[in-house]
Amino acid sequence: MTANIWGYLPDVGHEAGTHLVGYRVEALDGHIGKVDKHSDEVDSAHLVVDTGPWILGRRVVLPAGTVTGIDQEEQKIYVGRTREEIKNAPAFQDEDFASRDAYLHQVGMYFGGFPLV
Repeated sequence: MTANIWGYLPDVGHEAGTHLVGYRVEALDGHIGKVDKHSDEVDSAHLVVDTGPWILGRRVVLPAGTVTGIDQEEQKIYVGRTREEIKNAPAFQDEDFASRDAYLHQVGMYFGGFPLV
């Protein structure tokens, strides 16, 4: 996807400062949930996605580099991963856990890149 998994690719339609909370998130093979939180921080941009009932209400962190497109009008975010890949991502526990370097490193490794945090 990108050398820095924690940054948006230039052609995905991301506009800095856009409020993405509530956007639907679509994997390669279907809907996975809605954006619960997001961060645009340099070298650690990511989405926290509430998956709803399809994996028991679990939340997952998706690095910005997994995003393949953002449709502002439809309020949808497309990611280049399957539902199964997202389901098997490292568990997200809470905001404090998500900000830890070790956790971000684990997520970055899982999704195919090294975090620069």
